[in-house]
Amino acid sequence: MKNFHELAKTRQSCRAYLTKPVPEEALHRMIDTVRLAPSACNSQPWHFTVVTNGPAEAVGRTVRKDGANGFTENTPAFIVISEGKATLSARVAGILSSQHFAQMDIGIATAHLCFAAQAEGLSTCILGWFDEKKLMEAAEIPKGLTPRLVLAVGYAENGEIREKKRKNVEEIASFLS
Repeated sequence: MKNFHELAKTRQSCRAYLTKPVPEEALHRMIDTVRLAPSACNSQPWHFTVVTNGPAEAVGRTVRKDGANGFTENTPAFIVISEGKATLSARVAGILSSQHFAQMDIGIATAHLCFAAQAEGLSTCILGWFDEKKLMEAAEIPKGLTPRLVLAVGYAENGEIREKKRKNVEEIASFLS
């Protein structure tokens, strides 16, 4: 297993997947890992809908809204990340601090999912563009949950790691002592 720094350096958004199915055991381990993600007031306001096989084709169509995300046509698995109701303490804390902790928690959980997938030898791409109504139907999302993100999951067609183009440390951080 790679250390976390290596995982972060080599994780990338994949836009070309093999049609090879993702093992159910790997998806279960990913979900078991994500449940350990930090959450404000331990609210855990998330729900993960893991979609493979025929339903994955229907979910794929929902993320190809307006011609976007064409690469998802052969994606073998998706995880729909939905927001549920946060605990009362998290909601009160959010009101008092002008923060929406549930969405932050979902972002943290999604990062955990990406790294859990990578540890399984899988690739991912986080998608935020989708037809919400059709997605809720295709993924059988119950009322009371709001889809926030869709994670495409599969084996990369090409395992080549692209060079990351990121700001340097001095542009994004200040160190005070």
